[in-house]
Amino acid sequence: MADLKFLEEITMAKGISGFEKEATRVMKKYLEDCTDEIVYDNIGSIIGIKKGTTDLKVAMTGHIDEIGFVVKEITDAGYIKVHPIGGWMGQNIPAHTCNITTRDGKEIVGVFGSIPPHGKGPEARDKVTAPGDSFLDIGVANKEEVTALGIRIGDPITPRSEFLPLANPKYLMAKAWDDRVGAAIATDVLRALKGVETSANIYACGTVQEEVGLRGAKTVGQMIQPDVAFAIDVCFSKDLPDGEKSDVKLGCGVTLGVLDGSVIAHTGLLKEMEKICEELNVGYALDVLPFGGTDSGELHKVGAGVVNMTLSIPSRYMHSHRTIIHEDDYDATVKVLAEFCKRLTPELLEEIKADKR
Repeated sequence: MADLKFLEEITMAKGISGFEKEATRVMKKYLEDCTDEIVYDNIGSIIGIKKGTTDLKVAMTGHIDEIGFVVKEITDAGYIKVHPIGGWMGQNIPAHTCNITTRDGKEIVGVFGSIPPHGKGPEARDKVTAPGDSFLDIGVANKEEVTALGIRIGDPITPRSEFLPLANPKYLMAKAWDDRVGAAIATDVLRALKGVETSANIYACGTVQEEVGLRGAKTVGQMIQPDVAFAIDVCFSKDLPDGEKSDVKLGCGVTLGVLDGSVIAHTGLLKEMEKICEELNVGYALDVLPFGGTDSGELHKVGAGVVNMTLSIPSRYMHSHRTIIHEDDYDATVKVLAEFCKRLTPELLEEIKADKR
């Protein structure tokens, strides 16, 4: 079963792209007891290493950054204009609260401005404010009060939410499942392998700045030079009333990414993961996404090419203040990744590679 205390800590940590330190500290806390070494790249990605008996290297990455904003401008009236970090939709912003973190670590709560429908003309009611035109109200009268609080241009702004098991407690709501869930799964795979001898060296990575261009995946991939790499991320749960329907939905088990806008799964690795799911009697679904991308978009291009694919957790309402995943999908993904790490040998890797030859 998932460690809900860990999941609450890692999702509630603040860590927009470029400001991930609080979140990587949580990951480090849970890696310390199950790794031989913990290292960082030079832009803040964290890497926990479990040493194996051969030179094989398996990397699992979950990007640890979340979407947010930074302070762009402080108006004379004390409102804070923002610059969005990552992909926001304007309708997900008004009337939601955020934390501004100052240079000295002070937290100031603000709410995004929202004009009620009867305060707008008929045409304006249907218009959505662009994320970059949004503003925060922190409850002051002027610019001087804002600056007196220590707020400066460039300070990070993080969505506020709560960690909450819903009516069915396996449905877990929180901010930042995209992609703290991937970082947590990578961590829990190493926790599951504690005391287990593996042929491969296993790397659990919390990569930074994915939401602004897969940047941590690029540096981590170059640093590790893995033989096999899994990106672990969220995908769209196709079970909403007015949306596309498919087997990829909350509670489906492991989601194996066939392709997205940045990568096509290595066919040999995809077949091996299907085999493991079937042998362990773990439910799985196959996902085809013609757009978007994950850490895999950079990982598979390292060196002469890396055997790579994405494993995903279906999520509702991603890129908003409150998103939902299913605990069973989390547990299933940890289980199959741990099993792959146990099974991988130099011989199996050659069999997987042979699917391309």
